[in-house]
Amino acid sequence: MQKLVVLGAGESGVGAALLAKQQGWDVFVSDSGRIAEYYQQELDNAGIDWEEGAHSLDVIFAANEVVKSPGIPDTIPMIQQLHAREIPVISEIEFAGRYTEAKTICITGSNGKTTTTMLIHYLLKQAGVKVEMAGNVGTSLARQIAEGKQPEWFVLELSSFQLDGMYQFKADIAILLNITPDHLDRYDYSMQKYIDSKFRIVQNQTEKDVFVYCQDDEIIAQELQNRLLKSELLPFTQKGILKQGAYSTFDELIINYNDETMRIISQELSLQGRHNLYNSMAAGIVAKVLKIRKKLIRESLSSFKGAAHRLERVAAVRGIEFINDSKATNINSTWYALECMNNPVIWIAGGVDKGNDYNELMELVEKKVKVLICLGTDNAKLLEAFKGKVSVIKETQSMDEAVKLAYRSARKNDVVLLSPACASFDLFDNYIQRGDLFKESVRNL
Repeated sequence: MQKLVVLGAGESGVGAALLAKQQGWDVFVSDSGRIAEYYQQELDNAGIDWEEGAHSLDVIFAANEVVKSPGIPDTIPMIQQLHAREIPVISEIEFAGRYTEAKTICITGSNGKTTTTMLIHYLLKQAGVKVEMAGNVGTSLARQIAEGKQPEWFVLELSSFQLDGMYQFKADIAILLNITPDHLDRYDYSMQKYIDSKFRIVQNQTEKDVFVYCQDDEIIAQELQNRLLKSELLPFTQKGILKQGAYSTFDELIINYNDETMRIISQELSLQGRHNLYNSMAAGIVAKVLKIRKKLIRESLSSFKGAAHRLERVAAVRGIEFINDSKATNINSTWYALECMNNPVIWIAGGVDKGNDYNELMELVEKKVKVLICLGTDNAKLLEAFKGKVSVIKETQSMDEAVKLAYRSARKNDVVLLSPACASFDLFDNYIQRGDLFKESVRNL
């Protein structure tokens, strides 16, 4: 019997373990941290051996194959030793992809992945397509396959870490939204390594497949000059007219595909803002490729509700608006959030810095932010960057205190924006917990 070791017992790891067990593998799950009780129970019920708080290297090195959680860096000694022993280390998506006949729409990019994934899933569902959503959002792909789900299409949000562990897997429709510096600490601070990681989205594509990408992204445009792709290329842009792809005018989004044109009035799109226009363009192109009727595309792009923790309006308290953008874990996401703001901003930021260059935000911050509240265990870099640029800067290590400080600092018509530009792991389990605590604190005002 083939032995599979799963490293990391989160949603993707446990999903992979359940699927592997079902497919006749001898499975062992190892997590250096604590495994949530719910997952422990699932593994026990399935008769899968597991350990927590340590890694038994003798068992791990006896594996025929290893499925690694995206959160575990390739640079740690154990992973290096697995490579040295020529034991394949793959991602849950790579493993799960072997056991489904469904076609895939795969979305990556530094920003906008979740929104675009949810939007495409919503659009297809409204059109009556048999579709499920997985990857970096919701229930893992492996778990859904183990549960017997057999859709026509899987819409998958893929991070660079997931793509790094994918080799044979192929996207039938690949979408690359943008590439901006992010997670560089995982790529030896090499931008090219990060770009290469993102471009794995098109690996193994053939002439029958489709690549949808943002033509306005300079890094993508430059990289495409150095690559020969077999797939059908469908760009989208806000800076010109395209015969094939999507573009925007002053008041319309226009999609041209195979001699058919469809137009949508920009004001009718449920997702507003420049960055969201790109997300709607990508989704619209996919819908046209799948021959969804224009009327349905228009209705879906107008009625979609956005992703939680992404520019999510929480409440207005005495004329002060509170917006939860906890999912903004990098500079570019926060840039988009600040760019959307039309009223004075009290900005709550901070957390685990991933090699941020705050200079990119400077112009927007000077123009829009009146108070900066630094929420983190180490705010030195934030303080240094914005000292003298924002008239009032405060520090705290508590979300409740941050919200109260923001409320006291705000006036009617101001916006309190939680858009951290950093990972959450210093004070919170993840960006979801951070966002939920923000919402709870706002409701307690």
